[in-house]
Amino acid sequence: MEGYPLKTMEIVCLGSSMALSGLFYYIYRKKRRTVDKLNDAPQLALNDQLANLLNQSPGKCLQYVVIEGLVQPTGEPLRSQFQEGSVGVIQRLVLREHKLVWSNLARTWTDSERVLHQRVDTVPFKLVGPDQASVRVLCPLEATGPQMEVTHEKFHQATYGFTDIIGQYLSGEKPKGHLETEEMLKVGSAVTGVGELILDTDLVVKLRPPADGTEYFLSTGDFETLRGEQEGQAQVWRILAATCALAGVAVLVWATRRYYRQLQEKWERERLLREFQRLRSGGQAVRGEEEAGGGGAEPPDNTCVVCLVNPRSCVLLNCGHVCCCHSCYMALPRPTCPVCRQIISRVVPLYQV
Repeated sequence: MEGYPLKTMEIVCLGSSMALSGLFYYIYRKKRRTVDKLNDAPQLALNDQLANLLNQSPGKCLQYVVIEGLVQPTGEPLRSQFQEGSVGVIQRLVLREHKLVWSNLARTWTDSERVLHQRVDTVPFKLVGPDQASVRVLCPLEATGPQMEVTHEKFHQATYGFTDIIGQYLSGEKPKGHLETEEMLKVGSAVTGVGELILDTDLVVKLRPPADGTEYFLSTGDFETLRGEQEGQAQVWRILAATCALAGVAVLVWATRRYYRQLQEKWERERLLREFQRLRSGGQAVRGEEEAGGGGAEPPDNTCVVCLVNPRSCVLLNCGHVCCCHSCYMALPRPTCPVCRQIISRVVPLYQV
């Protein structure tokens, strides 16, 4: 890739930075649209007037609204398997394995975690307002959130004998134990729902995921907290996209600067070549006149030590030897002086009067 302004590693870095920047910007724009939707979403009071409002709306539907209420099951709630008296509408049981894994790169043991088993149970539930007006919540597992309360957490320590210890060092894995957790969205929790509100044929108000693909939220925090979290996430993705784009621009600037230096060196070499050619043509004219006037004079003793034809026309630095012509200097397999073998840092024309 001689003469190409970008090297392979620079192309890889530039392509990666541009790809990541595009990906992060896409996520940022998606989050930004979600934030704009949240800012424009009306906050409706959960009361008896909600059904009348939906009945008067086109299609008996409000596309993106904010509703707040207390969680109540429509039937029998879920009961905690570990905490007496805890009931909820969503229950998540997770069993995680914790172990130490030997890292050859860091030369140390690092923590590792993986989910062995996970089960999520849910029962139909609704959000209830102060005057007992309610909204049925549909597809709660498709929503972002809610943050559930941990009702049980227990770590089961692993036990092993001498042979197990030897096997662990040979395999590079040390089991630490298993973490058992239970999380529940409890009955009576305050939940903020953001989605599409509809009035069903049985005159039941329901909250469901928006039909246009907008993000569906169920949050145990208030609406301002939810909006602030989404705005913060959008800003993070924006900063990541800008950082990757700047990295790509930096690679381009670095490659352009290096390429410009290469052009400057090329222009300098071309200038020196023209100067050497001019000096050689002048020297040949003078030598022709001397030969014509002096008859069969002996050839001068300043001929190039390489070709033994052209006059010596350049000074090799830093050694300072004047031993070759420019054509032979350009043809040297390595930039070393033919006399002393010292590295040639630069070359200047030799002006003879």
